[in-house]
Amino acid sequence: MSTPAPAPVHFLLVDDLEENLLALEGLLRRDGLTLLKARSGPAALELLLVHEVALAFVDVRMPGMDGFELAELMRGTERTRRVPIIFLTAGTPDQQRRFRGYETGAVDFLTKPLEAHVVQSKADVFFELWRERQEVARQRDELKLIAAENARLLAETQRTAEALREADRRKDEFLATLAHELRNPLAPMRNGVHLMSVGQPDGPARARTLAMMERQLGQMVHLVDDLLDVARFSSGKIVLRKERLELAPVLGTAVETSRPLIEVGRHELTVDVPAEPLLLDGDRTRLTQIFANLLNNAAKYTPKGGRITLAAAREGERAVVRVTDNGIGISAEMLPQVFDLFTQVGSAVDRAQGGLGIGLTLVKRLVALHGGEIAAHSAGEGKGSEFVVRLPLVNRPAAAEPAASVAAPPEPRLKGGAPVLIVDDNLDAAESLAELLEMKGHTVRTARDGAEAIRVLGTFRPRLVLLDLGLPGMSGYELAERLRDDPALSGVALAALTGWGKDEDRRRTKEAGFDYHFVKPADLSQVDAVLAGLGQ
Repeated sequence: MSTPAPAPVHFLLVDDLEENLLALEGLLRRDGLTLLKARSGPAALELLLVHEVALAFVDVRMPGMDGFELAELMRGTERTRRVPIIFLTAGTPDQQRRFRGYETGAVDFLTKPLEAHVVQSKADVFFELWRERQEVARQRDELKLIAAENARLLAETQRTAEALREADRRKDEFLATLAHELRNPLAPMRNGVHLMSVGQPDGPARARTLAMMERQLGQMVHLVDDLLDVARFSSGKIVLRKERLELAPVLGTAVETSRPLIEVGRHELTVDVPAEPLLLDGDRTRLTQIFANLLNNAAKYTPKGGRITLAAAREGERAVVRVTDNGIGISAEMLPQVFDLFTQVGSAVDRAQGGLGIGLTLVKRLVALHGGEIAAHSAGEGKGSEFVVRLPLVNRPAAAEPAASVAAPPEPRLKGGAPVLIVDDNLDAAESLAELLEMKGHTVRTARDGAEAIRVLGTFRPRLVLLDLGLPGMSGYELAERLRDDPALSGVALAALTGWGKDEDRRRTKEAGFDYHFVKPADLSQVDAVLAGLGQ
């Protein structure tokens, strides 16, 4: 950065004779120097009020206010008391006059007629002193700015370091919580597998074991879905499928979704929904996810036998939904952070099934996508909490459209079931799915890779191929392309079997020639529905 040009230096010339001022001006003229001229003491004082002066040349004998009186007034003012003064006199001053001059702050006396080199040498000294003073002031100001900037950077660095420490702490806590939450359902599922392996007889005990394993599997799927939703939000891949809908059925579905957790906690649930329809433009699935997450949150953090209330009402042009509980509450310190990613009220170590600390983050983002807002309230620890969601209402229902059928899919009409080929390099996944389909009457073959699948298709003609995309050697996409190029397989339906379920993944499989897209673990009811359609 270049150094700015120094400000001009000001000298004050005071003499009642114009010719003296002109002569002095001629002697002192130089670059960077501005000469201020005054023909009386009062005029000089006016200039001193406006300008910073490095040196004053003052004539002693002037009518009205002489040079000494001007100097005394200058010494009496804080602004001008340190201005050096050189007195100009027509004769040699006596001792008394010299003493008075030095007493008023004079640094020298010059006798008229002035000697040019003397005047110029003394002026040069004070000119350079002022320039040095300017440079010192500039450096001082720069140092102040540098010190202020360093202080700001230090404070910012400390804030960043603290934020990184907090993020690192949350990351460690999240990973510990994730391990805890995944082990929770794995333990009973493993026990259930062991019970089945030792030959648990059919009956109520077996049914309970299967129901328990299904619940725990559902918990794991829910955790994975939440993690995927966070990733979709981070990459901007969440897209709402909006429709005109009523709020009450959405809340009913959310209650049914959360009921198992509420019943486990033996909570008393009160639902208060107005009779009038509250119409929204929203994504039914995502709205259900919002309120189910809030109910699950209330159930998790409310001691057994607690009370939970779900209430909806119209407030102006908005629908307001309140989820209230009498649970552990939220401290004043935690309240502003409850919607932050990986934040939990309480410890994952001492609170089982506490979740991953991402549910409320998803809720807030989904509410925002619907043009709404959410707020959390609590009177403090042990005093319960309330979450309030506000969503914009619409005035008129959408035009009537044929309702989508929600009836159970018809059973396959193919006698003996449908022939199915499963291609998956995960042997356990392939064989377990094959056994489930065979139990439903279907004829099933399996293959571990693309080459084996082609060999099987030489003697076996399926109606549906469930094809894993991540196969060794020949990928699922490559195998699908070869199958589509074979005229003998023109009537075979292809279903992608993959762990990727974003809209972009579904678009890619469709473009590759797949008829269906199943996300692992495949929902057996969806496979049944496809086979039922093929059977017809």
